[in-house]
Amino acid sequence: MGQGSPVTRHVTRLPGVFVGSHAVAAGVLTPHQLRTWSLRRLVQGVYADPELEFDHRLRCRGVALLLPPGAAIGGHSAAAWYGAPFAAPTDPVTVLRPADVLWRGPRGVRVHRTELGLDDVRTTEDVPLSSPQRTAWDLAALESLPTAVAALDAMVRGGRLTVPELVALADRGSGRWGVSRVRRAVPLVDPRAESPPESRVRVALVLAGLAPHPQFEVRHGGHLVARVDLGWPEARLALEYEGEHHFTGTQIASDDERIRRLRAVGWQVIRISAADLRELDSVVRRVREALAA
Repeated sequence: MGQGSPVTRHVTRLPGVFVGSHAVAAGVLTPHQLRTWSLRRLVQGVYADPELEFDHRLRCRGVALLLPPGAAIGGHSAAAWYGAPFAAPTDPVTVLRPADVLWRGPRGVRVHRTELGLDDVRTTEDVPLSSPQRTAWDLAALESLPTAVAALDAMVRGGRLTVPELVALADRGSGRWGVSRVRRAVPLVDPRAESPPESRVRVALVLAGLAPHPQFEVRHGGHLVARVDLGWPEARLALEYEGEHHFTGTQIASDDERIRRLRAVGWQVIRISAADLRELDSVVRRVREALAA
């Protein structure tokens, strides 16, 4: 907002996130102002100060203003509070509701009917969220296997859960909806992964029988040569995922120097980027061929 704009002059009166009809009823805005000011619409009827950072959590805060009692933000949306902020700003907001709460939500909201116990919900920043344990279960039960493992990796890495807690969650889930998917995902969790792409690549490799060592430290003569994203020390093979930041500034030269050092001590390095994530079968094939060679 430019200095002196109508929204700026009234910012002390407007909450950061609000229901438009409530603001009009309270006399904070007129219907004309609501239509013409440069407010950010989060979902139908809910708006935000356009100076607020637009991320998935902001959309969740907007949806939370509409939730009926008993419902909660869950799944990949709740994970944004628990160390796994992978949902994009425009992704649908996941909402959990008990069977006796009849609510469909506006466009941009994905509603799941489920059972919610007292321990399944907590309130953070005035947003009702599924607990970390319940969020982990729903991620594993609802999302694709690579996406679920990437999120669980991040939640454990962020200290919201531990691997033993996840194992216990899966062990006591007999008869619960989604238990087979949860029990498939939990053994694949490894908090050493430092990014979602690393997790997804690792899952594909493990399922192919090519389990790597995440964040492996390559040493030679007692000295650290480099730490690689995924390594097979017996074969002196490394796989490096290079995200966007690897192609900026001095990072390119730094990465090339790391690769040179690794190759100088006899390591082979496979370098992949975001484009390769669309063809993980090809990545698996390259690793398999390199290990065989």
